[in-house]
Amino acid sequence: MINAGDTAWVLISSALVLLMTPGLAFFYGGMVRRKNVLSILMQCLIIMSALSVQWVLFGYSLSFAPADGFWGGFSWLGLNGVGLEPYGDYAGTIPHQAFMIFQAMFAVITPALIIGAFAERMKFSAFFAFTLLWATFVYDPLCHWVWGMGGWLRNMGALDFAGGTVVHINAGIAALVTAIVLGRRSNLDKNVPTPHNMPFVVLGTALLWFGWFGFNAGSALAANGIAVNAFVVTNTAAAAAGLSWALIEWMRNGKPTIFGVCSGAVAGLVAITPAAGFVGVIPAVIIGVLVSVFCFISVTVVKPLFGYDDSLDAFGVHCVGGIWGALATGLFASKLVNPAGADGLFFGNPKQFLIQLATVGITIVYTAVVTLLIYKLVDIFIGVRVDEKTEAMGLDLTQHHERAYTVLE
Repeated sequence: MINAGDTAWVLISSALVLLMTPGLAFFYGGMVRRKNVLSILMQCLIIMSALSVQWVLFGYSLSFAPADGFWGGFSWLGLNGVGLEPYGDYAGTIPHQAFMIFQAMFAVITPALIIGAFAERMKFSAFFAFTLLWATFVYDPLCHWVWGMGGWLRNMGALDFAGGTVVHINAGIAALVTAIVLGRRSNLDKNVPTPHNMPFVVLGTALLWFGWFGFNAGSALAANGIAVNAFVVTNTAAAAAGLSWALIEWMRNGKPTIFGVCSGAVAGLVAITPAAGFVGVIPAVIIGVLVSVFCFISVTVVKPLFGYDDSLDAFGVHCVGGIWGALATGLFASKLVNPAGADGLFFGNPKQFLIQLATVGITIVYTAVVTLLIYKLVDIFIGVRVDEKTEAMGLDLTQHHERAYTVLE
């Protein structure tokens, strides 16, 4: 039976999650040089368009149609059989299409996160082909494994409340692979780019933080206590992480920065995502404080040490934060918070931590291998990277014949 309150909350949450992709566009767009800001906005908006269509045509079926195989199969192509009545396995008190459109917003933002790794140097045509292939052959199968009926990681007992594995580790590993194989931006050592518009970054952070309440609390799929818990711990972890990052900068560099607070807040949001429906407030504080430590080390020590050009730290924040969040779920999850979940290591169940560890490892290996194959395929047929002259001119003019500002860099 349809519950009006639950349905209203899921529809509102769907809109909140959709808003996160334009938020990400401003967040990433503010970080790049001014000659590339429109390319970031364009990539995010075209993903919103293309993936919304892909999802209703076949993406939702591949991800969530009940099946025990590689993915969900084709029984729900074109939303055939996905109607306005509840579907017990996914949507017991809301219309099936409400669940479908909520999940569509996750499918939209996940490949958009990868943009941060290859910003300023990928052809738009290659980006478009890569994104559609990646969504179909990486996101959709992994989504089915973790969340779909018959998914083998779900059956194994993996906990991922709102996408730490499916969204953040998945996109973060893809980001690292693309950054490595695409290569560093030209003249990076001589001309280290800095964010061209910090107010854009702050605006993007605010929109992401706001939308994340739909991302996490909406994943309860009902207006209930689990949604309230997810809402509270989401805000708490983000706040703790933003504060933690600022303090780390203050101690290390003598001054905290707004960029650091934004980075920390997003890292905290990432880390709490898989745990939001399973942990309480104190674990959320711990998750938020520690994720800034891990991500700060990743972007300031590990990246320079290995020399890969993860342009906007998609790997350093989303993958590293997602891994910590998934493992922390295995540490801090409690049935006192969510009886439908499981107890973690600190609540007497070490097996859950091992399940989370295995899920992280499987995600990393599968995503890395298939992302590399897709990249190579696109490179053979289209060519992925722009030439040096195009890169120097900027992607706004060369790929879209537009510019954001009247004065060029």
